[in-house]
Amino acid sequence: MSHYYDPDPAVASRPVEIPYRFDTQDFRFESDRGVFSRSSIDAGTDRLLRAMAADLRARGFPEGDPEPRLLDLGCGYGPVGIVLKRLFPFLSVVLSDLNGRALDLARRNAAQNGVRYAEFLQSDGFERIPGTFSLVATNPPIRAGKPTVHRFFQGAWERLRPGGRLYVVIRKQQGAPSARRTLEALFGNCRLLDRDAGYHVLVCEKTHAKEERT
Repeated sequence: MSHYYDPDPAVASRPVEIPYRFDTQDFRFESDRGVFSRSSIDAGTDRLLRAMAADLRARGFPEGDPEPRLLDLGCGYGPVGIVLKRLFPFLSVVLSDLNGRALDLARRNAAQNGVRYAEFLQSDGFERIPGTFSLVATNPPIRAGKPTVHRFFQGAWERLRPGGRLYVVIRKQQGAPSARRTLEALFGNCRLLDRDAGYHVLVCEKTHAKEERT
């Protein structure tokens, strides 16, 4: 059985096009079988995008970071990284996913939506992703299991720059309260940024060095 977190989905391709409106901007995303939320922009992804964009507009980017870099971790066909790059063109954006079909779609969707100079990496979590980041955004692959989700969290902690932020969306019934406790233990903080229709958007900040936690 094929899953959206497989490197090479074993289902025949059947592309569809998804219109999406964010604020006053219109986007079109190509999707396909074997990727996450094939038929529409997932409600959690939409909630994450809107909460994250509002937070960045209100608070700005991590202080003292002259070249902010965003990782869309588990990007699927790319809505989070592509929309945020259009909203904040100065961002350096990396989109990554284990699913090769999803990543190919993300590349095409970036071009179709006028996004240039984004980087696309096929990676299991942070395994093949170099460098550090100002921001990490993820709608984690819950169905892949808790160990995979926790690897996403740990990797984000390790790769965020001082003052950097991790944004996560998880449904309450899929473990949002437990995820928040895990993130609070890891980062020393975790704030509920938004809550709607069962989706919790959490934000954590890397406010101290790793050695200070041990």
